[in-house]
Amino acid sequence: MRLKIAKGIARGLAFIHDKKHVHANIKPTNILLTSEMEPIITDFGLDRLRPTGSSSAAQPDFSVGSSSGAHQLLPYQAPESLQQPQGLQPNPKWDVYSFGIVLLELLSGRVFSDREMDRWWESGSVEEDKNRVLRMADVGIKGEPTVLVAEKLGEAGIKLLKDYADVDCSYNLSPEELCSKISQCDALIVRSGTKVSREVFESCGGRLRVVGRAGVGIDNVDLAAATEYGCLVVNAPTANTVAAAEHGIALLAAMARNVAQADASVKAGKWERSKYVGASLVGKTLAVMGFGKVGSEVARRAKGLDRARAIGVELVSFDEAIATADFISLHMPLTPATSKVLNDETFAKMKKGVRIVNVARGGVIDEEALVRALDAGIVAQAALDVFTDEPPPKDSKLILHENVTATPHLGASTMEAQEGVAIEIAEAVVGALKGELSATAVNAPMVPAEVLTELKPFVDLAEKLGRFAVQLVAGGSGVKTVKVTYASARAPDDLDTRLLRAMITKGLIEPISSVFVNLVNADFTAKQRGLRITEERIVLDGSPENPLEFIQVQIANVESRFASAISDSGEIKVEGCVKDGSPHLRKVGSFEVDVSLEGSIILCRQVDQPGMIGKVGSILGQENVNVSFMSVGRIAPRKQAVMAIGVDDRPKKETLKKIGDIPAVEELVFLKL
Repeated sequence: MRLKIAKGIARGLAFIHDKKHVHANIKPTNILLTSEMEPIITDFGLDRLRPTGSSSAAQPDFSVGSSSGAHQLLPYQAPESLQQPQGLQPNPKWDVYSFGIVLLELLSGRVFSDREMDRWWESGSVEEDKNRVLRMADVGIKGEPTVLVAEKLGEAGIKLLKDYADVDCSYNLSPEELCSKISQCDALIVRSGTKVSREVFESCGGRLRVVGRAGVGIDNVDLAAATEYGCLVVNAPTANTVAAAEHGIALLAAMARNVAQADASVKAGKWERSKYVGASLVGKTLAVMGFGKVGSEVARRAKGLDRARAIGVELVSFDEAIATADFISLHMPLTPATSKVLNDETFAKMKKGVRIVNVARGGVIDEEALVRALDAGIVAQAALDVFTDEPPPKDSKLILHENVTATPHLGASTMEAQEGVAIEIAEAVVGALKGELSATAVNAPMVPAEVLTELKPFVDLAEKLGRFAVQLVAGGSGVKTVKVTYASARAPDDLDTRLLRAMITKGLIEPISSVFVNLVNADFTAKQRGLRITEERIVLDGSPENPLEFIQVQIANVESRFASAISDSGEIKVEGCVKDGSPHLRKVGSFEVDVSLEGSIILCRQVDQPGMIGKVGSILGQENVNVSFMSVGRIAPRKQAVMAIGVDDRPKKETLKKIGDIPAVEELVFLKL
């Protein structure tokens, strides 16, 4: 019974959460509690819970009397639609729910998520339920959320937060101290120095609703754990853009002219003019790696330094960029794909004497490999504002290298940027606490479980189709017009495509940019990048049991890396469906195929003739590339055909060239999903 009562409290909370509007029509009534519930009043500390400040709600009275073996709780305002009939008889089920409703009234001012309700209801421990309710009681009594600011934030941002919440500024917390405090907080704000790990979310007891990153990069926040625990993560991507770009340019010029080394020399009493002869910037090539907000601002300023050519304005491949650049400026986020993207292999491909600037993230460079490249003269100089470990070790060979200029992560450190970031993140956090959608959210919001369960395989399909389609575009970033067609036996009003459209947008944008896309920011991001997505629904005959039969994505006004993907009307066209719960590609251009959309795929157009599958398979086998599936779609026997090959590993360029050199193969493209 104790567990039933504890769970009833949670169910009562959940009920009112779903029926918030019923407070508009209420009147006093009596609520009866069975005698078995009496110990819970004390166990849950209800005798100490008293609302503070003015309130229109009646004040609950926990001095209870008895009537027919039950306890009365007076007075209490309950919605008219929920009142029991006159001539009350004790009803344990009603009493349990009523008890939860009373508790929620005490905790007015705190809206609980459905995810929290589910977790409480599934809990097998009365003690756990009791502790959670008491923690939330503290919030309800205060009537305002608590925001923990774990790193220094500008005063303007702190003021905005204090206007809405109770603000706790506790800096330099150890991981253990952060985990200990977080269960008392509704929001957390950090910069780059605090790791918001899975352990933090596990320690929050379901209370933490938003994490604000005062800056752009969110590699110090476990996004998967945040989403799993129903916590929104927001950042401040615009306020420090100019400051970071200015610092990049400052390091570029200071490095080229040996400013830091010459300054140290003069202060040491030396006068070594011949030792610090610099390199001119005029007529040199700058590769801007990561052409987002900061990268584009760097390029704009670099052109003002009389660049003959600015890579990022002239889009080229990664290999061409590093092979031709005199200067390389890094501005990409730290992701699994960019981790140590500059390493021994890439340094070996660079022009000897290249100079590197990094104001992005330390982890994008293999620091030991950079030391080797500096010692070998491949890299003439490096100017670094960020490092893999911050602060770096005092005996770091990289920091102590005479050809390295180092600053302590100062990219966003201007007075103007600090205040701008503080205001931007404070506004985002307060908005999230109010339940508003945020354009700077970087993780997916909560989706109703029943909708997500039904749409999940189609959500995967939508993203994979977007990723597949954009990789077929020559130049990628020229995508501006996209048409999405949904084929379903359901009526158009029965299919909510917002999540699907968001995932297609995610697939189209993320492979060619550093932007994180989700349901919250998908439409905003598409509009910001000038990407216009139109949707069309085709109603099919048949059973509406499945939400969709297929999804088709068309990209207009672009050139294709794979000519066979162009439809008769001139657009890149790909079409997919869900088979056995997994996303499958069923059409490329005019060719029908049957390909599982997973891993990596090789597409090749060929003349349909005997032995082609064997020839391609033999080449891949000789290079130890495992084939997971193979499908061939053709116009007619002995005519053109498209072969789709799923592979577990990325083939070497030489391997792909061997396949392309087969006489019957007319074109070839490799796509990574």
